[in-house]
Amino acid sequence: MTAVSPDIVAHTWETIATVLSPHGPNGTYNASDFSIHFFLQLAVIILTCRVVGWLGQKFLGQPQVVGEMIAGVILGPSLLGLLFPDFQAAIFPKETKNVLYVGAQFGVGLYMFLVGCSFRGDHFAKKGKSAFAVSLSGIAAPFLLAVLITPWLMTIPGLFAEGISRFNATLFMGACIALTAFPMLARIINERGLANSSLGTLSLTAGAFDDAVSWCVLAVVLATFGGGPGIAVLAIGGGVLWALFVVFIGRRLLAPLGRAVEARGEMSYTVLAITLICFCTSAFVMDVVGIHAIFGGFILGTAMPRGKFVQELKQKVEPLAVIMLLPMFFTYSGLNTRLDMVNSLSLLLVALAILAVSVLAKFGACYAAARISGEDNRTALGIGALMNSRGLMELIIINIGLQKGIIGPALFSMLVLMAIVTTVMASPVFEMVYGRKARESGELGAVPDNAAS
Repeated sequence: MTAVSPDIVAHTWETIATVLSPHGPNGTYNASDFSIHFFLQLAVIILTCRVVGWLGQKFLGQPQVVGEMIAGVILGPSLLGLLFPDFQAAIFPKETKNVLYVGAQFGVGLYMFLVGCSFRGDHFAKKGKSAFAVSLSGIAAPFLLAVLITPWLMTIPGLFAEGISRFNATLFMGACIALTAFPMLARIINERGLANSSLGTLSLTAGAFDDAVSWCVLAVVLATFGGGPGIAVLAIGGGVLWALFVVFIGRRLLAPLGRAVEARGEMSYTVLAITLICFCTSAFVMDVVGIHAIFGGFILGTAMPRGKFVQELKQKVEPLAVIMLLPMFFTYSGLNTRLDMVNSLSLLLVALAILAVSVLAKFGACYAAARISGEDNRTALGIGALMNSRGLMELIIINIGLQKGIIGPALFSMLVLMAIVTTVMASPVFEMVYGRKARESGELGAVPDNAAS
């Protein structure tokens, strides 16, 4: 086999670099330059996410989405930019970051809209006492530990924004620690055959309630940080009014869409167009009042017709959202993640402390609450393992914090690391403390071959 000449490699890279360089006067970017980079970035993002997701599924038994979270960090300055800085800078120049940001926000907003469409309020009514105890503990413990740890974090330069109050910083950290990856939790429960089990119902109920409280707290932080009382009133008042309108009036206005799909047996392009217009409008309203577009997407999703409508919507929209758009969000997060900023023993200890506090606050507190509520030890451990997963929800909330200037890049990177570690550990720890023995005893069936896809 003939070896590839170094001159050919150098010439090829020089050609690629020439194509990717700005073509405007004085090296400025014009519309065609953004287009060139966007399509190349999208190809690289999809390829990397699928490959890393497949590797995680094949060798680690992790869901595809966990691999995609890691792929985003790989494409950023923490790995690709560290090993091949010129290549990474050519693929993801800083001038194109805003374009990728728009695609990322659209992708995550649409995904949360689909999550809202799958949201089941009936889970709240099934487990009563145990669910309330686990939910309360999963909220109270994180915020209590946030009260203890935040004053220390605020003494470390660069973690929080200059001038942020201890109150807002504590609320933000509490919301980050209290989050449970509700979409991923639902996916794990479904994959592991727990959908109709006591453990599955209790975990879903507690996870949904914890996330709802965390998002409400984040809304308060966004409304009060960096603005006056008028901005806070507009954000909180506008957000509440829009949510009430969507839930109580919008649900009735949207009902004919569901009936049209049921009558036809499928979703027409017209119904799909109206649905997407409603999604964009709801996202726009929540952005305008000062909250965030994803709130609009999720709230609208909870009010959409159920049954055939949701089935058709997912069939038509979910593949595009999950395969192409959502990976843009993971990559945008990865481009903002600078693990090299955790470059001293003291900062590494801070990152480990945040991780330890987060695990203690969710795994430990939810386990203890489940035991006190009468659950057996194995079930309580399983609940703790599931509730400890942060996943996509954590990335969303910390991206908002970075975008709004609440936290700095160093703390953002530490929280990304916490999100990845707690998410990766969820499935194997659950299998170790609950799933394996439950399958041996016949309580649960075997894990499907496609459980991690």
